[in-house]
Amino acid sequence: MSHVIATYLVHDRKGQFTKKAEGIALGLTVGSWTDLPTLQKEQLKKHKGEVIEIQSLHEQNPNLGEKGIIKIAYPEINFSSDLPALLTTVFGKLSLDGAIKLLDLELSENFKQTLPGPKFGVEGIREKLNVYERPLLMSIFKGVIGRDISYLREQLKNQLLGGVDLVKDDEILFENPLTPLEKRVKAGKEVLDEVYQETGKTSLYAVNLTGRTTELKDNAKKAIESGATALLFNVFAYGLDVLQDLAEDPDISVPIMAHPAISGALAASPYYGFSYSLILGKLLRYAGADFSLFPSPYGSVAIPREEALKIAENCLQDDDVRQTFPVPSAGIHPGLVPQLIADFGKECIINAGGGIHGHPNGAIGGGKAFRAAIEAVLKGHSLLDEAKNDENLKLAIDLWGHLEVKA
Repeated sequence: MSHVIATYLVHDRKGQFTKKAEGIALGLTVGSWTDLPTLQKEQLKKHKGEVIEIQSLHEQNPNLGEKGIIKIAYPEINFSSDLPALLTTVFGKLSLDGAIKLLDLELSENFKQTLPGPKFGVEGIREKLNVYERPLLMSIFKGVIGRDISYLREQLKNQLLGGVDLVKDDEILFENPLTPLEKRVKAGKEVLDEVYQETGKTSLYAVNLTGRTTELKDNAKKAIESGATALLFNVFAYGLDVLQDLAEDPDISVPIMAHPAISGALAASPYYGFSYSLILGKLLRYAGADFSLFPSPYGSVAIPREEALKIAENCLQDDDVRQTFPVPSAGIHPGLVPQLIADFGKECIINAGGGIHGHPNGAIGGGKAFRAAIEAVLKGHSLLDEAKNDENLKLAIDLWGHLEVKA
């Protein structure tokens, strides 16, 4: 019989983790056990949650008590094969029960087969861009609320001419009369084609997919018909199941970029909610995201380095599902490229907003500074040495500083 195994971080003032674990295993499955007649126990045995690991971390929180880890196996016979049913089973009412955090889910092979994974993933994205030996570079539209199509075109072109591989909409750019979806996509496609004709470089533009849930598929297909090359999606405003529905639709034939907006409310607490690595890594990947954006460990909107690395690890897990591109974001400038590559390797996307737009030579100079920094690291050169022959990189280092990382 197949099970899903949930790992929780729990606290207990008396350190009675065995009692707590048994209460969760029964409370989220058959409800009670010891008082049941033998015949009912036999009938319900296949539905009963099982505690498979209890571990004290030997750490005390003065307000919450002792910290521990418990693992519980939930029989898949109890729930239908969809993410809402799974999450309600393992963490529904339990999420309301004080200081408890869902750290991980080990999915059975049976359950994995019900999830699409990315349509393109790391390999498919690299094939689209014809870039294989380096991290990809992405930038973000800035200050486009209240601006028109011509402003967007100019900003997009400058970013691409700087050598950026992907550009994404601002996640708060919704349907509006100045830059409506279809016109925005058509203008973006024209710019992509212009830059390709000028430079021979293929790039992607991720347009923000918005609207009521019932409108999303139609809006996605309109965007694709207008020439969209990728979609940005605020998945946690809609739900993982909505992402899966989009990813499974054969007519939605472009990569989907998952934005982490709202995920902080679900995962930022060290005591409650989900782990970032579960929702931004494992679950986004299995639900079908080709890219997962998440806070880098470096900026003002940062998460702990270990958690960011675990997100990337879950995105790039080696199994039968395509890999999702990890996209550490926020607080990134060219001087951080050595640290980024040391932490995340080549299979990542370096994502920058202010680190490109705030460059003294504008977005073109910002993009070129990043590309020079990436090349320097891959050649084993220091950024300072590379900057001696690259004005854009030098200006970036002068403005934001740099961090050299020893191999």
